[in-house]
Amino acid sequence: MTERVGLPQGTKPEGAVNEQEASRKVREMFTRIAPRYDLLNHLLSAQMDRRWRARTAAELRPILQRADALVLDLCCGTGDLAFSLARGAKARIVGADFSHTMLVRAREKSEFESGREWRVPFFEADALHLPFADGSFNLVTTAFGFRNLANYQDGLREIFRVLKPGGSLGILEFTEPAPGFAGDVYRFYTQKVLPKIGGIISGDSAAYEYLPKSVARFFRPEELSGLMKDVGYSGVRYHLMTLGSVALHVGVKV
Repeated sequence: MTERVGLPQGTKPEGAVNEQEASRKVREMFTRIAPRYDLLNHLLSAQMDRRWRARTAAELRPILQRADALVLDLCCGTGDLAFSLARGAKARIVGADFSHTMLVRAREKSEFESGREWRVPFFEADALHLPFADGSFNLVTTAFGFRNLANYQDGLREIFRVLKPGGSLGILEFTEPAPGFAGDVYRFYTQKVLPKIGGIISGDSAAYEYLPKSVARFFRPEELSGLMKDVGYSGVRYHLMTLGSVALHVGVKV
């Protein structure tokens, strides 16, 4: 498989000179912001993040309604997508993330929120080196974490490895809206307003300056679709939400 020239190969936090440093810096950043992470997600998105996750769960409902299905929510953070997937589901849901402090919060929320019938277990794991056997899952999802991987192609390959034949991948991720009034408003908010609010509440302005920069250099929806197809996913499709600022990509391992 050839590298797509001119497209991002992985996240590049400021000061990172290789993939190992990029991964370390991202882990350290999420460790710092974990205590205020949920509050800021809901506040900075005006609660839209809940709707995006609910729409993702609705899109993937046919798999979630299968009692024999096993689902991995990757880069799960504090578990919000895993909980959305589990509501009313018959499938078994597990979450994984490489940030220990995020997982502490996810486990606390699982005890408090999830109810006995669908408590979600969470595991500490690196998305680029998953501790699962080939062909383990019927569905792998990730919400707002994929763009933080140090190597996007390797991440897609590793997910492909742990999917069963016929299994699906769902990536919910930010993307920059097309040029125009809506796009200009979005960019003003994310570049000027969001870092200030995020920095004040979290006490970590660098983390919320990283956010819009990481979105700006991430794939456009059609570019991510192309990379998924290159790796081997079939039936790749996506749809945009909220003025084109969020995209849900779905692909199948055949």
